[in-house]
Amino acid sequence: MVWIEGGKFTLGDNDPAALQIESPAIEATIDGFYIDETEVTNAQFKKFVDATKYITVAERPVDWEFLKTQLPPGTPKPDDADLEPGSLVFTPPNHAVTLEDYSRWWSWTKGANWKHPQGPGSDIKEKDNYPVVHVAYEDAEAYAKWAGKRLPTEAEWEYAAQAGNNNSKFAWGNELNPQGKYMANFFQGEFPYKNTHEDGYERLAPVKSFPPNKFRLYEVIGNVWEWTTDYYRPDTYAKYKTDGMRECHSPKGPKDSYDPNDPYGTKRVIKGGSFLCSEQYCSNYRPNARMATSIDSGQEHLGFRCVKDK
Repeated sequence: MVWIEGGKFTLGDNDPAALQIESPAIEATIDGFYIDETEVTNAQFKKFVDATKYITVAERPVDWEFLKTQLPPGTPKPDDADLEPGSLVFTPPNHAVTLEDYSRWWSWTKGANWKHPQGPGSDIKEKDNYPVVHVAYEDAEAYAKWAGKRLPTEAEWEYAAQAGNNNSKFAWGNELNPQGKYMANFFQGEFPYKNTHEDGYERLAPVKSFPPNKFRLYEVIGNVWEWTTDYYRPDTYAKYKTDGMRECHSPKGPKDSYDPNDPYGTKRVIKGGSFLCSEQYCSNYRPNARMATSIDSGQEHLGFRCVKDK
């Protein structure tokens, strides 16, 4: 882990080009904390599973009683065959598609989980140093507790990712690829069907594949999205302002979640972007970027790292 000295920083983004859910920016103060220098790897997660016999959400039969609480009232129960364990896998088409329908490149895949990232027939052999994926929020939280750590707040994560570059668009400056050098793992080419992988990776990259930021943290941008403890609301920062908070100390986010696009789901904030972010779609490889994900969701581009108090 790396020690992050506390301090003041700007949480959120007032840039006109920023997404509305990232503004208005607010000044925040963070207490010092330790943070994992890399995303939690397959090898690290395997030690946890071996020691505790833990079974991830993606490996368990789908709990209809829980699932229906995330859906509009009256939603009929699917066939039992459709409630088999699985997770979301990136399945790119072989032609251009509308970018308004993510089901064109995401597929619910039975048998997909952290040990089988692309579903049955795939595995993590010789991938000990790759970030673990297909972890739901409770999976990440269980690992953190076992390791004597916890998951970061959104503010802690953003402060660590900025690494002092408060006024820069990216974690390393204002150019996406300074002097032609790739600083993170993201999608190049025509999203989602033609990945030229000019950064050297078509999907995941092993940890420590790209330069660390000024706080010596690796792949804090790109590669996989990372869980935070904050509940998601699109108006989080606006509410800080409404409450008269010009500056806040170690903010921990709202008390509950709400996503107008999915009003029945319970969601947490994820940060950092992934290998699927591109200039054409989801260009969230910025410290200020934020996205909502259902707490029971496991995906091929979603992982985590932990923090620890002094």
